[in-house]
Amino acid sequence: MNINAFKYSMLIVLTLGIITVGILTSCWAFSRQIEDEDQVKYLIGVSQANLSEPWRVIMNKEIEEEAARYKDIRIIFTDAAHSNQKQIKDVKKLIQLGIDLLIISPNDSSALTPVVTEAYKTIPVIVLDRAVEGYDYTLFIGPDNKLIGKQAGEFVGDLLGKDGGNVIEVQGLRGSPPVGDRSEGFREVIDRYENIKIVDTIVADWLRDKAEDRLKAVIEMYPEVDVLFAHNDHMALGTYRAAADFGFTDINIIGVDGLTGENGGLELVRKGILTGTFTCPTGGKEAVQYALDILSHQTGIPKKIILRSKRITKENVFEYTDGKGELTKSRQEPEREIVLGFSQVDSDESGWRIANSNSIKSAATEAGISLIFLDAQQKQENQIKAIREFIAQKVDVIAFSPIVESGWEEVLKEAKEAGIPVILSDRAVKVEDNSLYTTFIGADFVEEGRRAARWLCESIAGNEEVNIVELQGTIGADPTIGRKKGFKEILKDYPNFKIIGSQSGNYTFEQGKEVMRKFLKEEGRNIHAVYAHNDDMALGAIEAIEEYGLKPGSDIKLVSVDATKGAFKAMIEGKLNCTVECNPLLGPQLMKAVKDVAAGKQMPIRIITEEGVFPQEAARREYVNRKY
Repeated sequence: MNINAFKYSMLIVLTLGIITVGILTSCWAFSRQIEDEDQVKYLIGVSQANLSEPWRVIMNKEIEEEAARYKDIRIIFTDAAHSNQKQIKDVKKLIQLGIDLLIISPNDSSALTPVVTEAYKTIPVIVLDRAVEGYDYTLFIGPDNKLIGKQAGEFVGDLLGKDGGNVIEVQGLRGSPPVGDRSEGFREVIDRYENIKIVDTIVADWLRDKAEDRLKAVIEMYPEVDVLFAHNDHMALGTYRAAADFGFTDINIIGVDGLTGENGGLELVRKGILTGTFTCPTGGKEAVQYALDILSHQTGIPKKIILRSKRITKENVFEYTDGKGELTKSRQEPEREIVLGFSQVDSDESGWRIANSNSIKSAATEAGISLIFLDAQQKQENQIKAIREFIAQKVDVIAFSPIVESGWEEVLKEAKEAGIPVILSDRAVKVEDNSLYTTFIGADFVEEGRRAARWLCESIAGNEEVNIVELQGTIGADPTIGRKKGFKEILKDYPNFKIIGSQSGNYTFEQGKEVMRKFLKEEGRNIHAVYAHNDDMALGAIEAIEEYGLKPGSDIKLVSVDATKGAFKAMIEGKLNCTVECNPLLGPQLMKAVKDVAAGKQMPIRIITEEGVFPQEAARREYVNRKY
């Protein structure tokens, strides 16, 4: 029996089993009728946390509608009904049925991690909405819930202004990661306002009726409430009904989800029931698209896709609908060769940067994209000038790797006014309006810092004090900020590990060596470990340590970031102990994004690359696989 026939027979057995026991509302269902067994090339299992939240119902609908575009795939859906144990059983059953790929939206991140890890050993796994612990999955697609919370906080600040006011926060399920992240982001912003106060927090488990009941129980205690912020539109509608019953009709109500259809966030904003909402894409459509790329062994698959959230108010709601509650969709293929203007930090900054530049140039050629490549030579003013040149030349898309994080508002506004989309490559920017760029493609710099710290803390045994010197990258650069933050975050759990010196080596071999010489002169043998923000600075530090008369990798442990060939060679020689990967080969992903942007496709706010951690013992085995 061939594989398609086997899958077909499994589907028939499953269907007959469902019909026989008469479980009309079973968690097992098909997205559409089986037409021809030979057409079934891929069987995809979808494990959903619950179907009591409208947002998750929409997620399943998007998966089903996108899958319906392809004749050779079939989808099996399961509903865990808020139960961790049921979802674990669902996943195991799907694997037994011979699915080729698993899409899972976990009920609980921690509880579902082991079964996701087990599934990942045999098939690709796409995780939606809630990330599991660790990196044992193929791809994560979901929103930035902390950013959504921050955006909601900024909206409240705009609404209440200098006069200030009182806020009630309506949370989803207690302990849920989206709840924690949204609340953290929201409060981080609200705390900046002395005259805005969160007077109460209600937990309503994402449910409309529960939000209505909970607010009714407390609303009379707060007659001066100005804003209700609910973590989803479903609960926001519940709070509106509760407030209306008590005659409070002038309260600003903010939700999250921005769904279409009756009682969806977009319609509630249009009717004036909600003051505003924030879109929270489900990722269902993207999950099917990437599933097919994964199953067909396409290259350049990222590790994480972070979807963009947008503020929707009565002023702009019709930009997102066609007047019937449906999202407006516009996409057209470009009719001519795409012209891309790219500004690089410095083509010769490091081995990583050279590989990055070469990847972009070769990928543009292969993709048939006309590339205008300009080198900023580590000067922000050169990069701003380059972007203005691209605007004057009327290129189709601008992409650049920002030298530093701030100072881009003005020139990015000029690009937006000119109608030219901007893509950030490798490094991000800090702007108040994130619509000034379409997407960011690169690494998770905070996670790189965490990984370096975890390796160091777990590798140096004992409770004795460990003194670390840190070679930072360019001050103000996004990778520097993230790698420093992530490293310090992990060190909080290891009080015996202390950073006794931290200085910029500007990501170069020479400056890394000079800074290390300075640290050795000041601290000498008191230094136990070096954390370098890139391999080039670590290699410079190695020379400085040898000049001082100590053995790098032995007398002083070293961990760095990039995973270049030079770092692997140093590990083989025993001079470097570990390197955390930061993939520079972003060219193929960048060119795909350029084509998508030029075609009018809605883009995620962040595309995070696949990366690993390579300790010294893996160096010889992995060295031959290094392409940079």
